[in-house]
Amino acid sequence: MVKQPDDCQTMLDVRAGVDALDRELVRLLVTRQGYMHAAARIKPNRDAVYDSPRIEDVVAKVLVEAKDKGLSADIAEPVWRKLIERCIAHEFGVYDDTRT
Repeated sequence: MVKQPDDCQTMLDVRAGVDALDRELVRLLVTRQGYMHAAARIKPNRDAVYDSPRIEDVVAKVLVEAKDKGLSADIAEPVWRKLIERCIAHEFGVYDDTRT
């Protein structure tokens, strides 16, 4: 059984928790990637893939949620900006592959 962070007594406990959480994050990212596939299918043209106002909206919402839940903005913002960057690159690839 995976322990909550405050209940960890050893590095084995910590590592088991991190490994379990990483598996869950992968599962969630697969779902997010599915939304990128849907976006690539729905967007009317390639220019619509990169949407700067939407990027800033997503980051702003994440920072509000991070603050509310106790996640450092120094972790949240760069992680989400990199996630968004890679998702956009993936979406461009899917867009191009499905229209060739």
